[in-house]
Amino acid sequence: MERMAVGMGEGMVNIEAAQVDLPADLALARDRFLTYVRLERSLAENTASSYRLDVTRYLCVLAQRGITDVGEARAEDVSALIQGLSELGLASSSVARNLTAVRTFHRFLLADGAVEADPTEHLTPPKVTRKLPSVLSVVELERLLLVPDVESPLGLRDRALLEVLYGAGLRVSELTGLARSQLLFDVEVVRVFGKGSKERMVPIGRTAMTWTTRYLDEARPQLALPLSGETVFLNHRGKGLSRMGVWKLLRGYVQQAGITTKVSPHTLRHSFATHLLEGGADLRAVQEMLGHSDISTTQIYTHVDREYLREVHRTFHPRG
Repeated sequence: MERMAVGMGEGMVNIEAAQVDLPADLALARDRFLTYVRLERSLAENTASSYRLDVTRYLCVLAQRGITDVGEARAEDVSALIQGLSELGLASSSVARNLTAVRTFHRFLLADGAVEADPTEHLTPPKVTRKLPSVLSVVELERLLLVPDVESPLGLRDRALLEVLYGAGLRVSELTGLARSQLLFDVEVVRVFGKGSKERMVPIGRTAMTWTTRYLDEARPQLALPLSGETVFLNHRGKGLSRMGVWKLLRGYVQQAGITTKVSPHTLRHSFATHLLEGGADLRAVQEMLGHSDISTTQIYTHVDREYLREVHRTFHPRG
């Protein structure tokens, strides 16, 4: 359970963000909003879950400021949430995401006629500072990929899993949701359903295909149960791996590989994009493979690429 302290004028408010007893009217407004984003906007379940957490956190602030009717919320109440989240040390991008959820919530209520004003209308989101993504070198990735014991079913699964994460640049949620029908190895691509359930075809590469085929033939039958369905990557209980499960196994392999930098499943996705650009890939091709709707999101990798080029120049040029 996540405990949060949120600034509220003269004092602090403690919030049970994961589980909290909200006043009935606030809970009803939240649940109507969640029904709207799921059914009418057809948002992915992960996005809807994020909205639920962010809106619940906001409504906790209202409740502890004595507000039981969301129509009574004012700009200073939303500002209390923003201030408190910033004081907790959340990244500006996370605070901005919270504000986006709250703004979407209030706009829904306004359009629905449930409230007469939108307290977020004139609020400015915090400036998002874009950090360069951490990446592994090709040598570090090779060390990491060699760690799993491929003579055991779980080790073979993990080798295939890491090869797919890096070989296709998947998000961890795309990996854990992968079904066998999405592996189109006859044309060397993976059919991926990304954010907002958007579909894309991603080349996977022969090495990743080889390890995945071996896992499916040799290891998955030892892990699968009737409840396993078509999910590709299974845990030892025959269920699909969770995002946290992938994170934990990766952390263990990173330590065994002697890699000291902080690594998450997303690091392999960052490495996938960076190594493609370093090899001369076109930015728009990388954008397509990553599933970015806006090329400006992909352009962050060009900064990493420039750093690499500068390092090459310093190392090899006689006047570097």
